[in-house]
Amino acid sequence: MDDREIIRLFFDRDQRAITALSEKYGAYCRTIALNILGSREDSEECVNDAFLKAWELIPPNDPQLLSAFLGKLTRNLAISRRRYFTAEKRGKGSTDVVLDELAEVIPSDSSVELEQERKELTEEINRFLKKLPPKKRNIFISRYWYCNSVKDIAAQNGISESNTSVILNRTRKKLKQHLEKKGMI
Repeated sequence: MDDREIIRLFFDRDQRAITALSEKYGAYCRTIALNILGSREDSEECVNDAFLKAWELIPPNDPQLLSAFLGKLTRNLAISRRRYFTAEKRGKGSTDVVLDELAEVIPSDSSVELEQERKELTEEINRFLKKLPPKKRNIFISRYWYCNSVKDIAAQNGISESNTSVILNRTRKKLKQHLEKKGMI
């Protein structure tokens, strides 16, 4: 079933939409959640929550790219769940390390208070990413969107972990320079 048909089921409030969503995007969403949470059970719960959230949001929303919509829902829910689980143990999980790496580049929540500023920051990061060579862009997104480990990213790209770390470090520095130049940080 294609995405438009699935979305039509949501608009019709047909519960088959959830089944179709699970069949088409279940593994994709579980991978995102598992990379962030590190637990299959927690990942399953998170994916179920993401599907429920999709049920609540469609309609009125009509996502143009269903996979990105679900990926974002799953990622945000997984990060929230991760923060809840590690509230007393900040800095001990791999996801926290990933987010800490980016914290050096992207302003904290306290300095980006208005939604418009967040939207502009997101758009500027997207413009930066579009200018990167595809391999570097994929490495960056794998680490900071999907929260993949450096080891996994290296294996996926056929390069060493050291090379992967260097690419990530240099890309973060370039992103920081780009955002500074644009007056975003």
